[in-house]
Amino acid sequence: MIAHKAGVIIHIASIQGILPLYDSTLPYAASKAALINYSKSLSNEVTPKGVRVLTVSPGWINTTASKAWLGEIARNANSTIEEAQQGVMDALGGIPFGRPAEPQEVAEFVGFLVSPRAKYLTGTNFVIDGGTVPTI
Repeated sequence: MIAHKAGVIIHIASIQGILPLYDSTLPYAASKAALINYSKSLSNEVTPKGVRVLTVSPGWINTTASKAWLGEIARNANSTIEEAQQGVMDALGGIPFGRPAEPQEVAEFVGFLVSPRAKYLTGTNFVIDGGTVPTI
């Protein structure tokens, strides 16, 4: 038996890989869809060698950049930040949680995926989006 060193590869994709905003970010969405499929194929190749491959596809995350973007939307529309946020959520088809994810929520999930508690997971795309993507 050959001993292999275990490892984990986590690719960060986006819900746009499965729910593209075709009128504004199609190239980005296509690249994320490709990453999701690449990750699945790579997992089939390297998991037998002891390397797990997983993809995390977050929805909208409340980052500094997204806050600035909301401010820009609000200024351009002569509206409030809250109205701008609601407009973005409406454009996404809604977020049942009623808000974007906080960065630490995504980071904690990634932390779980790289932990020994997730040692049987590989080849899977995990969506962390507050319920944005409808169930198929």
